[in-house]
Amino acid sequence: MHLVSVNISLPQTVSWQGQPVSTGIFKQPVTHPVPVETKHLTGDGQADLRVHGGRDKAVYAYPLEHYAYWQGRIAADLLTMGAFGENLTTSGLLEQEVCIGDVFQVGTAVLMAVQPRLPCFKLGIRLNDPKVVKQFAQSGHSGIYFRVMKPGTLQVGDSITRLAPSDHRITIQQMNELYWASAKDKNLIQALQSVPFLPAFWQRTLRRMTGKAA
Repeated sequence: MHLVSVNISLPQTVSWQGQPVSTGIFKQPVTHPVPVETKHLTGDGQADLRVHGGRDKAVYAYPLEHYAYWQGRIAADLLTMGAFGENLTTSGLLEQEVCIGDVFQVGTAVLMAVQPRLPCFKLGIRLNDPKVVKQFAQSGHSGIYFRVMKPGTLQVGDSITRLAPSDHRITIQQMNELYWASAKDKNLIQALQSVPFLPAFWQRTLRRMTGKAA
């Protein structure tokens, strides 16, 4: 597993459907070493901190393997590294093989996988197509949000090493599927509720799901 691209940007204001929108989704690849801070990469930022950024969304990784899925669905000139707003474009780090709580070293930083990405309308802005938001949700290709366990520095080409597997054998893919499923898996909900470091958003979401579980 390794880093294919490191992508950062500060928030900017763009025009979308006649309205100004502030967003940090227009990530650009960089080749220099990038420090990883507790809540973000140095030089990177989010516009709406109510739903983006923070400890449980400090670093967002998206697999290069998923780019093939989007060929023909997204204009080729938009399908560049960082197209999905990811900080890290990765190789070999897939949602079905990563569990919540898995700990990885990337460069000198240590990161813990905590949740899938749930798309908002700003992905449609980045890819110039509002329908992409629904397509992204349906694709199952969520990418992975990480919490920073130890700040450090990373750069393109760095290896990604799993330091410690999680005690909770629930994959990021399973979390994503649970969120979008019409019928909720009671056993999976209960298993997730036992995770002591589960992000607050997921704690609230699982409580709402309980009445729909079978």
